[in-house]
Amino acid sequence: MINFGRKVKLLRKERGLTQKQLADMVGVAVSAISAYESGNRYPTYSGLITLARIFHVSTDYLLGIANTRIVDVSGLEENEIDVIIHMVNVLRERK
Repeated sequence: MINFGRKVKLLRKERGLTQKQLADMVGVAVSAISAYESGNRYPTYSGLITLARIFHVSTDYLLGIANTRIVDVSGLEENEIDVIIHMVNVLRERK
């Protein structure tokens, strides 16, 4: 579970959530989120799945098995999805 804590902290901050808000969403104490982020503790299987759903990433991403993040485009129009794909391709070309 390399970098699990850093990933959780980064994703939480990207979503603009406090540790308390995330703890409430996951159904754990704030101290648990703090322990996850510091690498001193890991969530249960159900907690891991809940975190993945909250952040719209795979459990493999959280566990460091996969480096690919997925963007949830559900609810968007086809032309909006096309814009997102185009933006991603432009950013990839810059590298």
